[in-house]
Amino acid sequence: MHRSILLPALLLLAAQSAPPATAPESVPVAGVSVVARYPHDPAAFTQGLSWCDGVLYESTGHVGRSDVRRVDPASGKIIARAPIPADLFGEGSACWKDALYSVTWTTGEAFRWDRASLRRTGRFSYVGEGWGLTSDGASLVLSDGTDRLRFIDPDGFTERRSVAVTLNGRPLTQLNELEFVEGEILANVWMTGFIARIDPASGKVTGLIDLRPLVAEVAMADRDAVANGIAYDPAGKRLFVTGKTWPTLFEIAVGEPIGRAQ
Repeated sequence: MHRSILLPALLLLAAQSAPPATAPESVPVAGVSVVARYPHDPAAFTQGLSWCDGVLYESTGHVGRSDVRRVDPASGKIIARAPIPADLFGEGSACWKDALYSVTWTTGEAFRWDRASLRRTGRFSYVGEGWGLTSDGASLVLSDGTDRLRFIDPDGFTERRSVAVTLNGRPLTQLNELEFVEGEILANVWMTGFIARIDPASGKVTGLIDLRPLVAEVAMADRDAVANGIAYDPAGKRLFVTGKTWPTLFEIAVGEPIGRAQ
């Protein structure tokens, strides 16, 4: 029997305006099982995670120590890295063809890196904050802390369109790290321990993934050490998650619904 799950943390992130006076909505909440555990750099303030052509890439944050890196997932060792300018706070990253793109938090600057060498090959400006980044195969997709996802032209880093994200009819903000997986966008919802499954056409949250057991397992004392980082290996159909300064990279399987969010 599935149970109803009240999600006060998520509902607090929603706008205060009530949805239309119709029957209450709810979305399914799925649990996860751990397929494998791998070492992860406990000093990495993970902001972006991507699996591209068999290689794991990561971007990290904090002023003065933000970088983009190529990582061996089996050992957690850093194979190569490139610093983000020391005065900037690095955020999400995503692969596009033979490049890696990364964004910054409040400074409106994005970078393009050659994936093979991690040499910086471009610098762009955008309006607003940068949180998470992914690619749907046609555009880059940027989250900025609001309820909107912005679809970005990789050539000039200009906005093509945006979509408002809603959970049970209410705007959902604090969308953080993003990953495009089999036609949907997965987004860590900051400070909640949940991943939202988002329809990129409508912006509707179609389900939630509960990572709270993994949050409990790593038992981080720092409140900023939240779940953040989603990578998908399309060839192996493998899903990876981690968090900021977590010592573990988890390969997970998403299970059946354990309840519904109201």
